[in-house]
Amino acid sequence: MDLSCGPKTLDLTAPVVMGVLNVTPDSFSDGGRFVELRAAVDQARMMVDEGAAIIDVGGESTRPGAAPVETQEELRRVLPVIEHVARLPVIVSVDTSKPAVMRAAASAGATLINDVRALAEEGALEAAADTGCGVCLMHMQGEPRTMQKEPRYGDVVGDIKAFLEARVQSCVAAGIPNKRIAIDPGFGFGKTAAHNLELLRRLPELTSGSQPVLVGLSRKSLVGTILGRSAGDRLHGSLALAAVAVLHGARIVRAHDVGATVDAVKAAHAVRTGGLT
Repeated sequence: MDLSCGPKTLDLTAPVVMGVLNVTPDSFSDGGRFVELRAAVDQARMMVDEGAAIIDVGGESTRPGAAPVETQEELRRVLPVIEHVARLPVIVSVDTSKPAVMRAAASAGATLINDVRALAEEGALEAAADTGCGVCLMHMQGEPRTMQKEPRYGDVVGDIKAFLEARVQSCVAAGIPNKRIAIDPGFGFGKTAAHNLELLRRLPELTSGSQPVLVGLSRKSLVGTILGRSAGDRLHGSLALAAVAVLHGARIVRAHDVGATVDAVKAAHAVRTGGLT
């Protein structure tokens, strides 16, 4: 299984790790750490050295309660970082929902668009199609500011699966072929802890399809709820959930702690496949 990302191809024969690089002052666990260009680029280099296949650059926090960021400010935050990271031997992803940011990021060297709104914003489908980038479509119930206020589902997995299938169809209709599309069920985005646990247990219902599945469980509130740990003390729980996701067929694991997650992903993949390569 591969994911076409512009001129690059992401080999997903074995699952890979996407390193999180938030160049924001207010992200939930690392806000403010990488707002300076040098710190951001050094972090990207470290994550590549630790085995990241993708670096996901984000300039707008999507934590619960996060305030929106104006387009020009988001561009100011992400473009210099993308230009530098694109020189490294890694796929660069831009974490955005704004069409203008998608286009500018692609011109700066990004080849993957990671959108928590699944290209639903006006003009986003057309922008993504025009860039030639790969796309990751995420499910989110509501908006970041309000998404954790009493989220409800008839069948959490069935509802998410139907939503993602519809968004894939919209992408294909807009000229984005299946080979450029990954999906993300959106752990923690408009979901209670019970919803997240059911989604993880039933993840094979999503990973059995034709689109590679990305999961983001790193340092999430689910880990805190299970273990009673703060955001900065959730490494072990995050690794455990990442391993479960890989055992259930996830192909991309989005993580803050890349080196440890690479090891966990490799170990889980070996168990899943019975192989050591």
